[in-house]
Amino acid sequence: MTYYIDELEPGMSESFTKTVSESDIQKFGEVSGDVNPVHFDEEWAKTTMFKGRIAHGVLSASYISTVLGMKMPGPGTIFMSLTTRFKAPVRIGDTVVATCTVREVNAEKRRVVFDCVCKVGDVTVVDGEAMVMAPPRPKG
Repeated sequence: MTYYIDELEPGMSESFTKTVSESDIQKFGEVSGDVNPVHFDEEWAKTTMFKGRIAHGVLSASYISTVLGMKMPGPGTIFMSLTTRFKAPVRIGDTVVATCTVREVNAEKRRVVFDCVCKVGDVTVVDGEAMVMAPPRPKG
């Protein structure tokens, strides 16, 4: 489903839920080129402040893109910016819930600002702000 610019208003929100798997981390490392040992080497990662392997922070942040591109506004959305803060680690087996809530709508420019948060249970792992260009209602 697509929400057109004239349908969006502050307070509306959508979410995407994903349980992070070993395969997700492997594929993300392959695609991104980020093969930092904190993501791939348990023994090495145990020596860090995380005390074990963690998922890529940007993997969790990418779920924000899923919400905006697939749920709200949805297909036809142009992602313009994302500001993120990484608050806590995500580990294999954690279920991340990404939620984006409309904060501002500028219908004239088709710009929408969202408050975004990714949580594992009650713990915020990523938060930030995204701006998109929402699709116009088709003519006809």
